Amino acid sequence: MTKDRCLSEKSSAVKTPDAVQQPALAFGSAAADRLNHDCFCITLDRSVLLETLDAGADFPGFAADLARTHPSLFSNVPVFVSRDMMAKMESVVAAAEAAAKLDGFVAAAMTWAPATARVDFGPIGALMGYDFHITEDGPRLIEINTNAGGAFLNSALARAQRACCLQVQSLVDQIAPQQNFADQVVAMFIAEWQLQRGTGRPSTIAIVDDDPDAQFLLPEFKLAQAILEAAGIRTVIADPGKFRFDGATFTLDGLAIDLIYNRLVDFALAEDRHAALASAYNCGAVVVSPNPRNHALLANKRNLSLLSDPTALKIWGLSAPHRAALQRAIPETVIVSPANAESLWANRRNLFFKPAGGYGSKAAYRGEKLTRKVWAEVQSADYVAQCYAPPSKRIVMQDELPTEFKTDIRLYTYAGSTVLAAARLYQGQTTNMRTPGGGFAPVLQIYSEK
Repeated sequence: MTKDRCLSEKSSAVKTPDAVQQPALAFGSAAADRLNHDCFCITLDRSVLLETLDAGADFPGFAADLARTHPSLFSNVPVFVSRDMMAKMESVVAAAEAAAKLDGFVAAAMTWAPATARVDFGPIGALMGYDFHITEDGPRLIEINTNAGGAFLNSALARAQRACCLQVQSLVDQIAPQQNFADQVVAMFIAEWQLQRGTGRPSTIAIVDDDPDAQFLLPEFKLAQAILEAAGIRTVIADPGKFRFDGATFTLDGLAIDLIYNRLVDFALAEDRHAALASAYNCGAVVVSPNPRNHALLANKRNLSLLSDPTALKIWGLSAPHRAALQRAIPETVIVSPANAESLWANRRNLFFKPAGGYGSKAAYRGEKLTRKVWAEVQSADYVAQCYAPPSKRIVMQDELPTEFKTDIRLYTYAGSTVLAAARLYQGQTTNMRTPGGGFAPVLQIYSEK
């Protein structure tokens, strides 16, 4: 990794000071930066949130149960981002998805893709998630997810915001989201169906995860179910082990299933308990979104080594503007191998190590904290090394003290267009949604430098 693209130990941008008196990293807008550091106002109207969640789930008491079981799921404060910064993030999404359509990129990605990803049935992946850290030099795309959680919860959160003071009201374009999220979701799944089937719409959808009743984000499965049911699409929440496939019909307890909204982290559908789903998918008997091919082309972290290689992207025919957007935004990423192990270890303080097929920051390591034992495990597994891009900061009043939280921004997208933007506030290494004061936060766009 070249020093001009990967931060050196002497770079001040690598430092992550603990003192809250330190200024937060700029968002590309003086107003957004100032508000993220100095605005302690609470914009979340909890009563409106409770009403919105109950109405969304069509189940009185749903929100109260969620507040009891997930007390740190929603932060009281927003994260401010300039409109210019949002546009830059969206240009990165467009560039990444354009790259993933190139024959050369597809051929390279397929060299490490599972067999289930080799056939293109048409769907492009519902509710993709693009995760960014905002740095002094602009957004950095940290990873891409095909099973990005939180969109349905964040839609409710966005509708429960209010301007907390005149300063915020004068700078923010609009508090509530402009587009109808529910309509976009329904249109998205109909589009996924038609990409594989040509016409019509699915009659039945199954929202699928292992042991869904035990999943942390089960509440949002219920919100998704309510949206789809309201549109006249019968929707069930299901464990994939309960599916049956007889070679022609794919069913759940006798009910024929047309489309799967896939929230599994078995991205290749390779586990034995997913055999019926895998067989039906491979035969084209059921539409799956997002599917193994969607993950193989965009979310496999090995692909970040392709997206951060401007030479290869030029050879494959990616346009100059798209190449420039990716080169600015994607930290240089390489696949860990015996050939580069020594240099990566020497430069580990500037790197972040992630399992290529990982999710949710599991088994991911900040290089400066690596031990020799863990490094041996990294080398023997399938990992990528990424130049470390520090998260930006949001100062929150916690127990009457200004407290620093790390921040990342997630763009939920479909077909390269943003459906919803949200932030996650956290402390420590991972976004676990269990830190008091942290959790999901709405993204408010700043349109003025007043």
